[in-house]
Amino acid sequence: MALQNTVVELADGTIEGKRGRGLAKGTVSWKGIPFAAPAVGELRWRAPQPVTPWEGVLECHDYGPVPIQDKLFTARGPNTFQPTSEDCLSLNVFAPEAVDDRPRPVMVFNYGGAYILGGTSTPIYDGSFLARARDVIVVTVNYRFGPFGFLDLSGYSTAERTFDSNAGLKDMIAGLEWVQRNIAAFGGDPDRVTVFGESAGGSAVLALLSTPAAEGLFAGAIAQSPAADLVVRKQTAELLADEYVRLLMDPSRRAGAERTEPPLDPAQVAAVVDGASPSQLLKAAHQLLKFTAKAGLSEPMPFAPVVDGQYLPLPPVQAAMEGSTLPVPLITGSNLDEGELFARFWDLLPKPTHYLVGVHDPEIKAEIDRLYPGSKDQVRLSADAVFWVPTMIFAEHHGRRAPVYVYRYDYSPPLLKASGIGATHATELFAVFGMYRHPIGAPLAAAGNWQAAKQVTAAVQSRWTWFARTGVPAEDWPRYSAENRKVLVIDKQPRVHDDPDGPRRAAWERVHLAFMESV
Repeated sequence: MALQNTVVELADGTIEGKRGRGLAKGTVSWKGIPFAAPAVGELRWRAPQPVTPWEGVLECHDYGPVPIQDKLFTARGPNTFQPTSEDCLSLNVFAPEAVDDRPRPVMVFNYGGAYILGGTSTPIYDGSFLARARDVIVVTVNYRFGPFGFLDLSGYSTAERTFDSNAGLKDMIAGLEWVQRNIAAFGGDPDRVTVFGESAGGSAVLALLSTPAAEGLFAGAIAQSPAADLVVRKQTAELLADEYVRLLMDPSRRAGAERTEPPLDPAQVAAVVDGASPSQLLKAAHQLLKFTAKAGLSEPMPFAPVVDGQYLPLPPVQAAMEGSTLPVPLITGSNLDEGELFARFWDLLPKPTHYLVGVHDPEIKAEIDRLYPGSKDQVRLSADAVFWVPTMIFAEHHGRRAPVYVYRYDYSPPLLKASGIGATHATELFAVFGMYRHPIGAPLAAAGNWQAAKQVTAAVQSRWTWFARTGVPAEDWPRYSAENRKVLVIDKQPRVHDDPDGPRRAAWERVHLAFMESV
C-alpha cells in the first residue's frame, strides 16, 4: 500500500508534514501552512494579501498562532495555551495516510466563537479522526475576528491609508481559494469541496452562501447551529467604528449611542488604530461589547460580517428570501437544548425581549408567552430566536435555489442529560470530529454508553461525508421545503419528523419577519 508523502509541493513553496501517532495513527497532517501574508502593520484591517513564496522546505508540524483574544480561550490542554498573534493566517490539512487513485472529497472547516474567539488549535477541531474514519481530506482555517476581522473602518479610508471591510470573511474566502489552488497536491478533489462550520462558523457558511465572491469555491455547505442573523448592518457598523476609535483614545469614556461629537478626522483615526498595540485593541473590543449591550442597538453583537452592500450585499436571511444565495446544496440545523450552554456558562444570548421590540401585534406576543410559559422555556425562547428560527427561514427559501437538508441534534450522553445541559450548543462537534475517542470526549462516552456515542458518531459522519462526496447526505433524509418540512432528528436511532415544534416555528417566523421589518 502506497503511503502519502509528507513533503508536498504547493503553489507558493514546499512544505513538510508529519505522520500521525497514537490516536492519529494512519493519518498525515500539515499544520500552520501560511495561506496569506501576515496581517500586520499596514495590512491591519486590509483584505488578505498573497503570501510571499518561500525557498527550501517549510516545516509544518504544529499549529500556527491563533488570532488575538484572551488567553483563556486558547487552551490546548491543562496549562497549555496556543500563542496569539496578528500574524495568524494559517491553515491545516489532515489526510488519510494511504494514497488513493481517486481524488478525495475535501471538507473545509470554519470554527465558532461568536466572532470574538476561537482558533484551529482547539483540540476538538483536530481533523485526523474524521479524515481517517471517512476517507476525506479535512482543512481547518484560521480567520481574523473581533476588531481585527470585523470592525469596519472603511469609512475612514484615504489615499494614504486604506481600510477594508469584512477582513475576516475575506480570510475565509482566501482559505477556500488556497484550497482550489493546492488541494490536489494532497490528493483532494477541488471540485468536491464542502465548507462547514459551527456557531459563528455556521453563520459564516450562510454568509459565504450570500457572498458573490465565494461563487465556485465550494460545491456543498454545512451550517451547524448558525445564528443566521449574526451580521452588522452598515449604519450600525459606522456607529461602532466611531465608538471604538473613541474608546481607544479614551478608555475611560462612558457614552451612549447618540453621536454628539464632531466626526473623527480620517488621519487621526489612522494614527490611533495603527499606533495601538494588540492588547490595546483587544481591551477596546471588550469595552465595545459592553457598549453594544447597553446601547439598545438592533444588532446585539458588534463584530460580525458587515452588510456593506457590495462584498456582502444583503443579510443572509434576506438574500435567501430574495433568491440571491449561491445555488449550492446545504445541510443545516440546530441542537435540541441549544441555549443551556449560554444559560449556565456564557451569558451571551440577548434577552427574549430584544426580539419582541419591533413586534406591535399583541396576538403574536400573547402566542409567544403561551408557547414558552416557564423559566426554563425562556432559555429555549432566546435560543430559538437566535439559532433555530432564522435558520429555518433561511433553509426554506434557500431550498428554492438548491437542495436543503435540515436536522435537529438530540443526542446527549447520560452525564450531560443528567446535568440538565443535554444536547446543548456545540455538543454535536464530538460526533462530527469523532472526539468521543479523544481524551476530551472519552469521559462523556465512558460515563454513559460508549456504543451509543459510537452509533451517533457514525450517523453524523456518514451523512456529512456522503454529502461531501455526492451532494446528498442519505437516502432516508428528505429535502426540506415549505411544502415538505421533514427534519432528521439525530439521536441513537436517527428518525425523520414532520415539522417538529411546528407551532413554535410558525409563531416565531411571524415575530422574526416583524423584527426584520423594524431594523
